[in-house]
Amino acid sequence: MAVAPAMAGAPRGHCAAPVVVWEKAPSCSRGIASWYGRELRGHRTASGERFNPKELTAAHPTLPFQTRLKVTNPRNGRTVTVRVNDRGPGNGRAIDLSEAAARQLGIHDRGFALVEMQVTQGG
Repeated sequence: MAVAPAMAGAPRGHCAAPVVVWEKAPSCSRGIASWYGRELRGHRTASGERFNPKELTAAHPTLPFQTRLKVTNPRNGRTVTVRVNDRGPGNGRAIDLSEAAARQLGIHDRGFALVEMQVTQGG
């Protein structure tokens, strides 16, 4: 498991773990989430399905497709459960969310946020 330092001054929430790149799914992890939306509507995801920004889905670098993750924004306490159906993101981010998931978490306008991720099914 590769570990990066936790963000200075980051709020503590449900899990107090450093930012990690998962090789095996831990029960809880923190990292930077971003989102992607309409510009990729209809494109094939890495799992082969067509991307729909209105669905609650996510791209993750290593978790198996169809894994369900509970994603929490510790700044406002909002949560959403997403299904992994794509690979990514990159550039130091832990997860890319669909536009619908980003809206539910309250990160749509900002574009990114520190989140907590917990495997709820699969992985």
